[in-house]
Amino acid sequence: MAQFATITGWGKCMPPAILTNADLATFLDTDDEWISTRTGIHERRVSHVSLGEMSFVAASRALAGAGLEAADLDLIVFGTCSMDEQVPNMASWLQARLGASGAGAMDVNTACTSFLYGLTTASSMIKSGVVTHALIIGGELISSMMDWKNRNVSVLFGDGCAAVVLQATDREEGVLADRLGCYGDVRGILQVHGMGLRYANQGWALGDTDWVFEGQEIFKRAVVGMSKACETVLKARELKPDDVHLVVPHQANLRIIEAVVKRAGIPMERCFVNIQRYGNMSSATVPVALVEALEEGRVTPGCNLLLTGFGAGLSWSAHVVRWGERTTPLGTSDVELPPCTKSALELVRGYMAVKQGSRLKQAG
Repeated sequence: MAQFATITGWGKCMPPAILTNADLATFLDTDDEWISTRTGIHERRVSHVSLGEMSFVAASRALAGAGLEAADLDLIVFGTCSMDEQVPNMASWLQARLGASGAGAMDVNTACTSFLYGLTTASSMIKSGVVTHALIIGGELISSMMDWKNRNVSVLFGDGCAAVVLQATDREEGVLADRLGCYGDVRGILQVHGMGLRYANQGWALGDTDWVFEGQEIFKRAVVGMSKACETVLKARELKPDDVHLVVPHQANLRIIEAVVKRAGIPMERCFVNIQRYGNMSSATVPVALVEALEEGRVTPGCNLLLTGFGAGLSWSAHVVRWGERTTPLGTSDVELPPCTKSALELVRGYMAVKQGSRLKQAG
């Protein structure tokens, strides 16, 4: 009998501190109109805790929603490009924090598509019989590595985290078609200098970054890659635009979302958008959007979802997901973040003060 991997639990963790476009205008030459008309973003979150702590809250909520204990897990896949530590990995930290003793633990870094690549990884392992219960996280702490003086990127990104639980089933649910790809030949058009060992002996201070972000070229590649992936997975399932109940895309830029959905022949009213509240949370955007779509009643039993994204690399992907019978959590978790005593702007100014002149000072 064929085996599938259905989503049975979901949870998000959004830091409470909100950084508005007006806040950004206090230290950047910009305003709400300039940002919102180009991106669709009005505000984003800045975390006062580590990525690990955010993931613990999101994962605890996802497990409670699935009615499972951490000990039930066979695998944890952590999708991120902003890990608290590279060695050992984030998934092993979360395994220990949850008490998921014995579960396999791996990180996936394809930037903004990390959750989606992780979804394919875990689903495939369940379908092949290697594991039966898996936890997939998409989470980022972008604020700590942001070049806050670079208007081209600092207005775009925010922090956040979400997680889903996958379980083996004989019902035809979960990821039914997926397509992963990458335009590696143009990887340099979206790049964060300062992260990685190649910078260790070049005078870079930890957390001091220089972002390469060629917006127009990224836009074109993102639209083409996501559209190609969407076309492939819909064709694989012989689905027409009317068969897609909801598109849950990567939330990087409203114009990109609109272009991809239009190419797919799907009306925007069947696309979930929350970029205005959170900006681009990299690997967290799709799982956070999925959780909120469930919370708002946009996901119905047995519906077809189209998930799609792109990220640095330039990686791109699309998934057809058939939802199961349940759209409400089986249980809730009382795990919460500690109180935040600073505003988002105070947190950002703290990052700026630490980084100010660090690399240039060394060079001088």
